[in-house]
Amino acid sequence: MATEQGKRKLAAIVAADIVGYSRLAGADEDRTLARLRALRGDLIDPAIAAHHGRVVKRTGDGTLAEFRSVVDAVRCAIEMQNGMTERNAGLPPERRIEFRVGIHLGDVVEEADGDLMGDGVNIAARLEGIAEPGGICLSAMAYESVRDKVEATFADLGEKELKNIARPVRVFAIARQQAPSHSSPPLGAERLGEVGDSRAAGDAAAPHRATLRVASPPPASGGRLGGGLETAPPRLSIVVLPFANIGGDPEQEYFVDGVTESLTTDLSRISGSFVIARNTAFTYKGKPVDVKQIARELNVRYVLEGSVQRGGNRMRVNVQLIDAETGNHLWAERFDKPVADLFDMQDEIVSRLASQLNAQLIAAEARRAERAPHPDSMDLTFRGWAYYNRGTGMLAEACNWFHQALALDPANVEALAGLALADARMVFTHIASNPPEFLDEAERMAGKALTLAPQHAVALLALGIVYTYSKRQTEAISAFESAIASNPSFAGAHANLGLAIAFSGRFGEGIEHHTRAFRLSPRDPQATLWCNGMGVAEFMRDRDEVAANWFRQAIELDRNYANAYFYLSATLTRQGRTADAQRALKDGLAVNPNFTIARMRATSGAATNNPAFLEGLERMFEYLAKAGVPEG
Repeated sequence: MATEQGKRKLAAIVAADIVGYSRLAGADEDRTLARLRALRGDLIDPAIAAHHGRVVKRTGDGTLAEFRSVVDAVRCAIEMQNGMTERNAGLPPERRIEFRVGIHLGDVVEEADGDLMGDGVNIAARLEGIAEPGGICLSAMAYESVRDKVEATFADLGEKELKNIARPVRVFAIARQQAPSHSSPPLGAERLGEVGDSRAAGDAAAPHRATLRVASPPPASGGRLGGGLETAPPRLSIVVLPFANIGGDPEQEYFVDGVTESLTTDLSRISGSFVIARNTAFTYKGKPVDVKQIARELNVRYVLEGSVQRGGNRMRVNVQLIDAETGNHLWAERFDKPVADLFDMQDEIVSRLASQLNAQLIAAEARRAERAPHPDSMDLTFRGWAYYNRGTGMLAEACNWFHQALALDPANVEALAGLALADARMVFTHIASNPPEFLDEAERMAGKALTLAPQHAVALLALGIVYTYSKRQTEAISAFESAIASNPSFAGAHANLGLAIAFSGRFGEGIEHHTRAFRLSPRDPQATLWCNGMGVAEFMRDRDEVAANWFRQAIELDRNYANAYFYLSATLTRQGRTADAQRALKDGLAVNPNFTIARMRATSGAATNNPAFLEGLERMFEYLAKAGVPEG
């Protein structure tokens, strides 16, 4: 909803201010200013950026920042305070710079210049004022959103009267942390959305802090059937609420409703999902939203809500995924694009959202599964998919969870498809020690899944990869096209279709399909593989600089993906950049010391009989050998 001056929105606000700045500046103003500028450049601003925030404004010695996620806001604040603890180590008390931090999740008004106003900002500022030096205070709304997501010690300070705030605010404080050792990552350094990272980082830092487990209220009841019988919401159950048309332009209404309807359709293609039908969801259009109440009425676990705003020649779409049981915001995204063809825009926005939501819902279900006292087969499957989405280095762990799931339920289609895809991926990433054995197992698992669910898109993808690496390119292309027919937004199927086409010697056409995959899902967990595929195709076309850039992007997305280092080394060697090639080779061997030309020849070299591809592959082998890759 917009005011006359700006627009309202929900935001996580962080207010930070230096304790005793006037005293510090009075003692040595020039040095204090220099230290403050250095802190902003080296610690504060990088931490805010790393946790997806933005600096709203500076208030002398203070900073006001906005975050899409309260979890990001709290992790950023902890990282800042830990960083200050390290910087103050060894300094006398009178020379230490210490911050107070306040965090609140609330309604704010964003002005045209990006400034934020309203109680959401005021409460964060008042919370900062009552925090201890080096401390962090949260409102109850912020605390409820992070209590099970951040490893920290929380203390309930009770209700506090805050200046110029009409009602008392319940306040929680995060206890001061000891300075972390240099062998452990700073608390808060893990990224939101990577399942297992925060838990692993918390374990690593365990000697430095204790964790206070505050008793949680009982979960909200499930939906009611008939005479009061309650059922738990199904897994992957979601309702897409009608998106809000900010500004109320009636000519834009059809576009807004179209986004809602198309997204509902695309989400229903996610295997195992339960999506409330469009007609039911639209009964809530224009009505005040109580997420928990809607979830109880519809018996769903997740609610997706959003808004569309048009300003001049630009269109902005905001979305947020909410855990309906707790009311916590799990994920948010913003699209800000020039207005072009509205139907093309709608297709692009919806397909990107569907791809990202697939991964986010899996991550959310995996987190639920971690807390389950007696996980069933599907709980274990979601944990497997969460590890699969974390990159090449986690494939073995993903397989472990899929095997456990199948031990409980041999007919679990999602686990069968996941195991097939993980086995196939270990072949084309040159991890598998015996590629034919892994391909046989992948084909067997995919076949079982397709017997139970003939149009299962992921199983078709896995089968297509098996065909790709066993000289059955025609069958591979057919399998990928079937996967796309089952789920047109399946970016992974588009990318692998491009690879199969490239194996057939049509490099330019293969690149087009990879580009389509990026357009559908630019932040996909598998994007590193697509970058690598683009690089290989460009290498085959003798476009070395373009190929090298794609390999670098693959490395940036997943530093545990060894292939990209080796291919980059070969490309740089062909360019005569020997020193850079040696560095790439060294980094690749550090990730995968077992990589050899013979192993690559046994997979990529055995994948096709196409003369153009084989000729390009021999050039790759030649420069890999010159770079120093073992023949094997």
